[in-house]
Amino acid sequence: MPTINRIQYRQYGGPELMKLESFELASPAKGEVLVRVVAAAANPMDWTIRDGVTKMQTGRRFPRGLGHDFAGIVEQVGAGVKGFQAGDAVLGAMTMKASGAFADMVLADADLLVKKPSDLSFEEAAALPTVGVTAWQALVDKGELQPGQNIFINGVLGGVGRAAAQLALMIGATVTGSCREPSSKVAEALGITQVVGFDFDPHALQGQFNVILTTAGALALDDARTMLKTGGRFVDINVTPAKLAKSLIARDFKPLIAKYTPEALGAVARAASEGKLDVPIALTVPLPRAIDALTDLERNHNPKGGKLIITMR
Repeated sequence: MPTINRIQYRQYGGPELMKLESFELASPAKGEVLVRVVAAAANPMDWTIRDGVTKMQTGRRFPRGLGHDFAGIVEQVGAGVKGFQAGDAVLGAMTMKASGAFADMVLADADLLVKKPSDLSFEEAAALPTVGVTAWQALVDKGELQPGQNIFINGVLGGVGRAAAQLALMIGATVTGSCREPSSKVAEALGITQVVGFDFDPHALQGQFNVILTTAGALALDDARTMLKTGGRFVDINVTPAKLAKSLIARDFKPLIAKYTPEALGAVARAASEGKLDVPIALTVPLPRAIDALTDLERNHNPKGGKLIITMR
């Protein structure tokens, strides 16, 4: 059983609870893969979970590791694992309950891994899982976006919004999006046909879109319906119990709780490998400096414009 260094916490609460400590991993069980982490990426859900917002799902067993998205090298596979062997370069994610990617090694479910394309760095690969899978499932599974259709992305320069815009263009859709007006040139450079500010008038875009994706949760269903074509779909990735209840009676409203699958991870990895999906990296720090960087990201939203990547080498 390897002893590793990982960022963990011993009760739910703020960033001051994070510590870099030793932790003893178990050997891989059936269906598990032991991966030596090379790079991991931060996401807002990392501190949402640490704060205790999802403690009904994650439980009260401590210490808990932090982090979900990672890329690394397979060290050992458990019983029943097919398709992976020691030495394989992989990318993937930890489950919400397990977490712990900000570490030297992780025990990951084999179903949450895919092989890393050789033309992606470990840092580039680690940036993909959460934003890429969320964007892919929003467009393909919930939005059923087709070539030639029109999509509006509310918050088009956020992590998921930017990924969704690129994937929508890859599918062959026309993309309109909202962002802060000083950043409109950045959005246009991605290939977005029309860019509006966050204070846009939905009636000015009446009946234009087959799919609307909101990444910030700030677009009301009535406003989205004004913008949708007949038969269109409104996808919201900021899920609450009230929104889930509303979706039972509103067939055009599709809240999304993203789920890592080999199919979605593989699609996202291929898109990145083909140069059709680029998740920008704003800052890379080694594990011993990661707590300070994570705290700054959580409290001050720094770095801006891309992912915080934590490296183990």
